[in-house]
Amino acid sequence: MRKRPVSLKTLAQALSVSMSTVSRALRNHPDISPELTRKVQLLAQELQYSPNPLAMGLLRSQTYTIGVIVPDLVTHFFASIISGIERVANEHGYHIVIRSSYESYQKEKECLADLLKLRVDGIIMCLAQETQEYAHFDALLDAEVPLVFFDRVCRATEVATVVVDNQEAARRITRHFFEGGYRRIAHIAGPASLNITQERIEGYQQALAACGLPFEESLLVHCDLSIASATAATQRLLALPNRPDAIFGVNDTTAFAAMKELKRQGLRIPQDVALVGFTDEFHATVVEPTLTSVMHPTVEIGQEAALLFLEQARAATHPAPRQTILTTQLVVRDSSAPKPA
Repeated sequence: MRKRPVSLKTLAQALSVSMSTVSRALRNHPDISPELTRKVQLLAQELQYSPNPLAMGLLRSQTYTIGVIVPDLVTHFFASIISGIERVANEHGYHIVIRSSYESYQKEKECLADLLKLRVDGIIMCLAQETQEYAHFDALLDAEVPLVFFDRVCRATEVATVVVDNQEAARRITRHFFEGGYRRIAHIAGPASLNITQERIEGYQQALAACGLPFEESLLVHCDLSIASATAATQRLLALPNRPDAIFGVNDTTAFAAMKELKRQGLRIPQDVALVGFTDEFHATVVEPTLTSVMHPTVEIGQEAALLFLEQARAATHPAPRQTILTTQLVVRDSSAPKPA
């Protein structure tokens, strides 16, 4: 038989006091006499009592847990953001419970419902790519449950958000290509409903105009962020009568898929087609050629999201939503080397 852990109830019954008295004695609360505090703490040590954060939280109508929902648990991008969230949460006495929506709108709703059943104190999340309707957040907003979006966001006037300056990053990529001698610059964008897609397209188009290049609809293609879809998007671009000489992917996964297809068709990178990604995953440094990419401050995104959560959780009244906009860095590598003079 598995031995049940010693609980607050066990200590309270042994000392004929209430569970709340035991809880306060373990925290050296001044309302509890030094003698009783000593008895409680000695018994807890003797029985090897370990506090259960969830049980302690329920006594205070607070669980000190944060629900975190991400589109996937595989990519370094989301793992690194989770690391940032957890670091700040732990420093302030919180724990996190992580769920994945697997890019599904329906799964996202299920994750949200499940976490609320666990009585988490609030939610930090990134939208699934399928999510185009946001009514499932209404109950949280009405109840003023702390809610923070990061990267892929919605309802920014109502919800605290942490994002990067996607427009500026896309402008920087496009200018980088132009300054390297590239003139037919294509963009493989993400699903049209996502804010990151819209903002990166806007930056791409703004930079084309600033460089004196026309925007051609055929050079802008969408994908669903999967490798298969990005591969198909690359094939459409390369099948154009006048193919692009540079491709900017909405993320590194898209760029890696494009790189593989370019090589399959016998094209050289960057001599025939230059390539830039977005996220700067670890793999960008080990592929051949190494991939130029926009580096996200992923740990900082997670930390800022956790701080925005704490700001809400500790406020006497629900604070106005704040948007934190972080900067990115273009890390130039071999895949976008300038054209020979």
